Amino acid sequence: MRTTLNFSHETLGQKVLFGFGQSPAFLAQEVSDRGAQKVMVIAGEREEAIARKVAARIDVAVWHSDVVMHVPIESANRAREIAEAGGIDLLVCIGGGSTTGLAKAIALTTGIPIIAVPTTYAGSEATNVWGLTEASRKTTGVDPRVLPQTVIYDSELTLSLPVDMSVASGLNGLAHCIDSMWAPNTDPINSALAAEGIRALAAGLPQIFEDSQSRSGRDQALYGAYLSAVAFASAGSGLHHKICHVLGGTFDLPHAQTHATILPYVLAFNSPEAPEAEERIAAAFGSDTALEGLQNLRRRLDAPKKLSDYGFRPENIEEAAEIILEKVPANNPREVTAENITALLTAALNGDDPATLG
Repeated sequence: MRTTLNFSHETLGQKVLFGFGQSPAFLAQEVSDRGAQKVMVIAGEREEAIARKVAARIDVAVWHSDVVMHVPIESANRAREIAEAGGIDLLVCIGGGSTTGLAKAIALTTGIPIIAVPTTYAGSEATNVWGLTEASRKTTGVDPRVLPQTVIYDSELTLSLPVDMSVASGLNGLAHCIDSMWAPNTDPINSALAAEGIRALAAGLPQIFEDSQSRSGRDQALYGAYLSAVAFASAGSGLHHKICHVLGGTFDLPHAQTHATILPYVLAFNSPEAPEAEERIAAAFGSDTALEGLQNLRRRLDAPKKLSDYGFRPENIEEAAEIILEKVPANNPREVTAENITALLTAALNGDDPATLG
């Protein structure tokens, strides 16, 4: 049987360096190669010790630790002013998605290049997507200026990430993979990258759950997170991410845990109307169905189960549904209505069986 292919794909230009324990040497070489004179290192207080170790071989003009989840516009503006006043010519972000997001916010208005050193599996470092929160609304966009020019992956830096956060962050990466299967610009290349990302994350996360110091598990999870982000950057934001951006930006729910919780509900909601994506996802998990594969993994990892654990309340559902309906991608496999998105949010709130949404 012959398959006819007809698609347009864009691959983002980015250098990736991957090596256990090699981030200080990698960073020093990148800074030297660029001839950067004034480097601003962005790292939250919890990542300060890691950041100082990574940056030990470079001269740092500014250390910036005012990192806030969902990147409030006020935080972004303060960081932009500091960068501009200091004549910064290179941004180095060391940390998770919020840290990378703040660097992107600075780059969006200043054009200062970024070197990203991720310590979680968020994947933001490999995308040209930015996000800012203002007046309880999260806005996202795409701009080539925010894509880090170099990403340094060093799984040694993730060894101190607690197992529960590793699981939530890894499932966030998995959400990038699954959303990429039916996002607005999905194509066969994105699907192939996403499927390999699912395989790598499904292999790595259980190793981390069983042994938080597993180098193999941490390597696989970082590798999978990178693939997931590359697929997502090209395919665009699907229903899952539209929902989670509303929950995070409007109700201040924690980023990784929200993604981890919502994922099985969106998969159960969309997959019956997307048979090719369903087949690919199931094959990547090595299971009979996509939802079965995801749920088997989530049970092994004791994954986040319900939104009520993170501050979402029944009285929030109506407002959330209204905002989500304004943001649903036009090509989502299944029509989204006020009734069925309310049912999805209610099930996720209570931790009900996702299979009821199919």
